[in-house]
Amino acid sequence: MISVLVANSKGGCGKTTIATNLAAAFAAGGLPTVLADTDRQRSSLGWLEARPDTAPPITGMDWVKSTKKPPKDTERLIIDSPAAVRGKETKELVAMADVIVVPVLASAFDQGATREFLGKVRELKAVRKNRKPLALVRNRVRSGSRAAARLDMFLMELETRDVGWLPDRAIYNEMAWRGMSIFDLDSLQAETLQRDWVPLIRYIENEGFGFADGEPS
Repeated sequence: MISVLVANSKGGCGKTTIATNLAAAFAAGGLPTVLADTDRQRSSLGWLEARPDTAPPITGMDWVKSTKKPPKDTERLIIDSPAAVRGKETKELVAMADVIVVPVLASAFDQGATREFLGKVRELKAVRKNRKPLALVRNRVRSGSRAAARLDMFLMELETRDVGWLPDRAIYNEMAWRGMSIFDLDSLQAETLQRDWVPLIRYIENEGFGFADGEPS
C-alpha cells in the first residue's frame, strides 16, 4: 500500500481537489483506493456521497476524531489533511504517510504560509532524514501570467522537489459537484487535463515503492 498525505497549513490551496482527483485516478486504474478525510468540514466525504454508483469505487473513511486502519486490500490511501494542520496532528499524519504532497497557489499569502509549513514539517525527523519524500505541486496555475512566474521563483528559493503544475480550470469544480473527477471522463479534454497529473502520479508511484526516477533506490 502507498499512503499519500496532501497537506498544507493554508486553507483554500486545493488540498481536497488534489486528494479527490488522486483517489479517482488510482480507482480508475483498478486499484482499491481509500480516501481518508481529516478535515472537520468533511469535504472529501461529501464528495464521495455525491459520487455515482457507476464511477470506479472509492472507500471513504472519517478520520476527523481519530484515525482507523484502512481495509486490508487497500493499495492506495489518500489522506486529505485539514486546514491549519499543525503540531502533534502534523506529526501523526506525516508518520502515516509514505509520500507528502504540498499544494501551493500563486499568491503571496499562500507562499508565506507554505514556507512556514515546510519549515515546521522539515523539523520532523522522518522528513529531515529524507525517509518521507516531500514535494510541492503548483495548483490553479494560469500559464504565462506574472503570478505563475513569481511562483516559479518562489519554488526555486525553497529548494524543494517540484512535481509540476495543475492549470486553473472550471471543470474541476463542475465535476466536484457530481462527486466525480476528470479521471471519470472519457473525452479529449479530459485526456489533456489528465496528462497534467502524470508527473505527480509518477512521483507518488516511484517514491511510494522506493524508486527514484524509475530506478530501484
